[in-house]
Amino acid sequence: MMEERKENREETKMDMVSLLLRPELPNVLKELPTARFKVTRLSQILGTDAVFTLRGLPYGKVQKLRQSGDPDVQIQILLQGCVDPDLKDPALKERFGGATPVETVKRMLLAGEIEDLSREVERLCGFRRSTIEEVKNG
Repeated sequence: MMEERKENREETKMDMVSLLLRPELPNVLKELPTARFKVTRLSQILGTDAVFTLRGLPYGKVQKLRQSGDPDVQIQILLQGCVDPDLKDPALKERFGGATPVETVKRMLLAGEIEDLSREVERLCGFRRSTIEEVKNG
């Protein structure tokens, strides 16, 4: 009975390795998840959808930002994870008068919008959501 359980565990272990080796499983350093989000206030003001395309960040970048002690860490996460629009574009800096991209974002977006967009970048990284579930009877 004990040997049978051990064999089952080894089979499951090997099966899981086989699954992880399948070609459809992406390398997350090369293929980070992306998603598009509409900013409601900007969309209302502009009369058209103001859509931000966000991408998850690699593990090392997220950890570095979180541990930086920067009081504007949420904006830094947004700046790193926002694919479109390019929030570092000099035209935005000129339009909103920010000395840095962080200051530009603070002048362009409301605090709640910054937090929501930053949180979505973190979700794309697998944070701020449940990514695992317990297997019962296994």
